[in-house]
Amino acid sequence: MIDKTSLTVIESDIDELGHVNNKVYLDYLEKGRENWFYKATGMNFLDMKEKNLGTVVIRIEIDFKKEALLGDRLQIETIPNYIGNKSLKFKQSIYNQKNEILTEALVTCVMFDPTTRKSIPVIEEIRGKFPKSEKTTI
Repeated sequence: MIDKTSLTVIESDIDELGHVNNKVYLDYLEKGRENWFYKATGMNFLDMKEKNLGTVVIRIEIDFKKEALLGDRLQIETIPNYIGNKSLKFKQSIYNQKNEILTEALVTCVMFDPTTRKSIPVIEEIRGKFPKSEKTTI
């Protein structure tokens, strides 16, 4: 299941160099993953919290290829990449309105129980959305 999330670069995303600050890209990628999880499970953040479920990012590999500027219309593509017992990986790419690739990332998460603060097995609603093939790199 591939998700595409759209957003527009706003003034607060811009740094003193006039482009999107590198830390903002992490927020963009998170919005893409949040949308993917919602579409995969039908649960938003509060629904997952009520069921004692969460995900925690444990690793991000990111390549910045081209800058994003104020007013750019971006698309965050989130693709399930690999699933383990408790961990999952997403390949994410950010494109601008010209379909130019700006950023590529490989994000590793674990399923997490917010009460016990421990990782847990990936739930079936998510597991079924991942390919059976081997993981790739960015």
